[in-house]
Formats: sequence, structure tokens, C-alpha cells
Amino acid sequence: MLTFLLWLILAILCWPLAILALFLYPLIWLLLLPFRLLGFAIDLSFSFVKNLILLPFTLLGMRKV
Repeated sequence: MLTFLLWLILAILCWPLAILALFLYPLIWLLLLPFRLLGFAIDLSFSFVKNLILLPFTLLGMRKV
């Protein structure tokens, strides 16, 4: 909602820039999508390694801090 209000303010102040932002936003989102997927994969890898290291403690019933 805040993004839409900011876009409306931009449209009132400088409408060519607002229209340009409206058309460029999906393109930039598509360009950044692989980096989001890569970050998701790296996060999953780190959590897998952490759980693998903590597996013996979990099996022994010790609590996580």
C-alpha cells in the first residue's frame, strides 16, 4: 500500500518517470529472480549443514540454545 502511495506521489510530481518505473519494475524483478533463487538455495544448504552437525545432540535429547 505504501509503495502504491509513493508511486502516486511520483506520478503527480513527475509522470514520465512514474510511467518509466511502472514498465521497468517487472523487468528488473525478472533480472533479479535468479539471485533470489540462489540465495534461497544457499540458505537451505547452510541450514542442512547446521542440522547435520547438530544431529547427534538432537538424538541425545540435548536442547538447542
